[in-house]
Amino acid sequence: MFGEMREDLRAALERDPAARNALEVALLYPGVHAVWGHRIAHRLWIGGHLFAGRALSMLFRLATGVEIHPGAQLGPGLFIDHASGVVIGETAEVGRDVTLYHGVTLGGRSLSKGKRHPTLEDRVVVGSGAKILGPVTIGHDTQVGANAVVLESMPSHAVVVGVPAKVVRRDPRLCAAVEEEDEEGTITDLSSRLSTDASGLPKAASDVVDYSI
Repeated sequence: MFGEMREDLRAALERDPAARNALEVALLYPGVHAVWGHRIAHRLWIGGHLFAGRALSMLFRLATGVEIHPGAQLGPGLFIDHASGVVIGETAEVGRDVTLYHGVTLGGRSLSKGKRHPTLEDRVVVGSGAKILGPVTIGHDTQVGANAVVLESMPSHAVVVGVPAKVVRRDPRLCAAVEEEDEEGTITDLSSRLSTDASGLPKAASDVVDYSI
């Protein structure tokens, strides 16, 4: 747990240009406090101390303005910038070095038990006010635009915006240069597998792109 907390501190120092030193971040950043509080509450939760874990999470909600259910699984290096209004549900899973801005919700769309909240893979960035709802997966290194509403799974190395959110850009290196070796040892250019129009955008996305955003 303490290793994860050091990673959280490192993440804030690296990703916030306003951060001047580790002491300032450790003492004055509510997003960091919220994540640290969750790590303790999560230990209580998985240890069977459900009431204590839930109570601690509510104390940190009052102190930071961030509500994280103690059952949520948060990877190391999570940075919640500005903190206020962030909500993370019980079955959410967040990978390594993820960044969330204020007003983000990782919420559910079902009242049934079981997996009902999103999974964010490594290095995902979620813009302010965005809502990611349901048991969807956001692929690694994807950016979710401010105020987007994500209702379906999204690929890796993408930019997604809108209501409902759609892919508007993929990393061009993936479209032109990424190769993989299949089980038989044949090298296959992944760009041949992507359906794009003349603009280089996936066809499904090019139909909904609003360049005024």
